[in-house]
Amino acid sequence: MSTIMVCDDSAVVRENLRRTVAAIPGITRAVAASSGEEVLTRFAAERPDLVLMDVRMPGLGGVETARRLLSRHPGAAVLMLTVAEDVDGVARAVAAGARGYLVKDATRPELTAAVMGAVNGSSRHRPVRRRPDEATPVLTERELQVLTGMGRGRSNAEIGRELFLSEDTVKTHARRLFRKLGAADRAHAVAKGFRLGMVN
Repeated sequence: MSTIMVCDDSAVVRENLRRTVAAIPGITRAVAASSGEEVLTRFAAERPDLVLMDVRMPGLGGVETARRLLSRHPGAAVLMLTVAEDVDGVARAVAAGARGYLVKDATRPELTAAVMGAVNGSSRHRPVRRRPDEATPVLTERELQVLTGMGRGRSNAEIGRELFLSEDTVKTHARRLFRKLGAADRAHAVAKGFRLGMVN
């Protein structure tokens, strides 16, 4: 049985989401917070099994809240709420340790699957829907492995150790995948990878 904390600065969104989450089988409590600051203040007392948090909020913001929460409570489970266009913020939050993300217009079955997956520690990411005209570039297996490492918040050196590659080789693969994805940096590449379903 699980407790879920819903954080969104919009009272309407927050309450609708709280009610929807409360109806999911196995969820015993659904509590609401209106800001990142409130999440950080209440987390230790509430000990929710999952925090559903809006990426963009006034004040602290979802990404920074997730980073601070996970640094204080490494075992916390955080699922980011986003609009389809806000994948860069999601990428930063996931790199900081968030379990994944969900688009705000997700269907009830999608929301249920994402919540249960995050609570159970499986299915790290729910896909952010791609634009209909967005093609998927072809990456090599190594480039995909490097991109996946970036999506998990690994440094180039850490990725190299995991793949038994030198850091320079990892950088070469990174440059190539940036070019193929049309990405300016790591966060942009990871965001595109999530959106296109290349990172999971």
